Amino acid sequence: MADVAKGGTRTRKASQTNTPLLNEYGKLPPQALDLEEAVLGALMLQKDAYSQVCDYLKPECFYKDAHRYIYTAIMNLSSKQDPVDMMTVTEQLRKDGKLEEAGGPYYVAQLTSRVVTSVHIEYHARILAQKYLARELIRFSTDIQNKAFDEKTDVDDLMQEAEGALFEISQRNVKKDYTQINPVIDEALRQIEVAANRADGLSGVTSGFHDLDKMTSGWQRSDLVIIAARPAMGKTAFVLSMARNMAESNSPVALFSLEMSNVQLVNRLLVNVCEIPGEKIKNGNLDKYEWEQLHHRVRKLFDMPIYVDDTPSLSIFELNTKARRLVKEHGVSCIIIDYLQLMNASGMNFGSREQEVSMISRSLKQLAKELNIPIIALSQLNRGVESRTGDDKRPQLADLRESGAIEQDADMVLFIHRPEYYKITEDKQGNSLIGLAEIIIAKHRNGAVGDVRLRFKSELAKFMNLSGDYESGFSPEGIVHESKFNSEADFESQAPTSSDLPMMPMPDNSNPF
Repeated sequence: MADVAKGGTRTRKASQTNTPLLNEYGKLPPQALDLEEAVLGALMLQKDAYSQVCDYLKPECFYKDAHRYIYTAIMNLSSKQDPVDMMTVTEQLRKDGKLEEAGGPYYVAQLTSRVVTSVHIEYHARILAQKYLARELIRFSTDIQNKAFDEKTDVDDLMQEAEGALFEISQRNVKKDYTQINPVIDEALRQIEVAANRADGLSGVTSGFHDLDKMTSGWQRSDLVIIAARPAMGKTAFVLSMARNMAESNSPVALFSLEMSNVQLVNRLLVNVCEIPGEKIKNGNLDKYEWEQLHHRVRKLFDMPIYVDDTPSLSIFELNTKARRLVKEHGVSCIIIDYLQLMNASGMNFGSREQEVSMISRSLKQLAKELNIPIIALSQLNRGVESRTGDDKRPQLADLRESGAIEQDADMVLFIHRPEYYKITEDKQGNSLIGLAEIIIAKHRNGAVGDVRLRFKSELAKFMNLSGDYESGFSPEGIVHESKFNSEADFESQAPTSSDLPMMPMPDNSNPF
């Protein structure tokens, strides 16, 4: 091959020489051709070598084209459980029509002579995988840089594309290695001891609802929990009630709302905490005692470790970034998403919306494992519930909307069902169902399934324990129960006067995102 003009670099084909090509910046792309030869040689000499590297070493990890063809031939032989040696690889390359492009029989035979020892093949293979990731990052950054210089490119679209492409690269990273069982047993015993030392006996993050916590032992670390219901069942009210309970038990919680603004969410929390009907909160038409009640009870919300984000059409890549920061900087112990079907995976191409939702649910599960916290995602149900006749309006797993992958990826699937909404006011035993909500645990990977009943006050958008509002141990000090606030006279006779109340602090407008 001829050299390029004066002062130029040599530009020989990588498949025919060990001299790597220089990139446009005059630097060699990350590569290790000597290790590529050693790994391929060891694969043809050592009987079970392929099983040691197949999880993370792919054909594209090889920088030289000839080496990719040879490794592909080794893969094909191993998949058929055929012997892998110099002769069988040569024959497989001939069948694939790649023998000459791989350098011919002589080059394949020569690779076996490059092996000093096959003992370190796994270590060498990991180096090749890392070199490949480095090349991919260079390619990715160069592509994004070129598009950023193009004035016709929409920057927001480019950022979404960049997030998607970077996410794809990260998924090709070297997989976590196996762990001998002893340290895992130690960690399991430590968690059991922590649960035993807790007064509530829970091993996870509390929901604040007694019977639900008994069945789940709290929301468990690394679990993806799906809470699904038809519209008007109270999904948002349910998670807001939980978020309040979590925060009052000193468990920081983050709430991503794709449907409501931050102010709307806080208004819902005010209704929940202050026990003033939502319509009055919305229009400000409060009586004197209700203003006093609002100012008195709203103090509980200040400085609560609740972090809200109302980014519309949030992408899974944005969520990953924000979630990692929340856990690192604020110690968030649970993330709530309202709701899953409003998320997107911008920057990646999918054949259908169902495939996109599948990717989102799978990514949420991966994020829960990475951050080691529970992620609770709300989900819509399809209209199958309404189409069922009679009194059988209870949701089923088949009613999950848009993707069966949601059911597969989730560790728990819960449904919210309020029979009263469907004009069903009594159960089969004649017991009243008015003001009751059923939390149906339809899937529980690590525990029991069943039903839990809660009280629901629609005018307050509030879920409560059947045995009382504040019996879960989260009763705000100095707050009179709702039953004693039936009139202005009652309030004035029992509640502190305005002169006794401290000045309300101004809300912190800083955004952790």
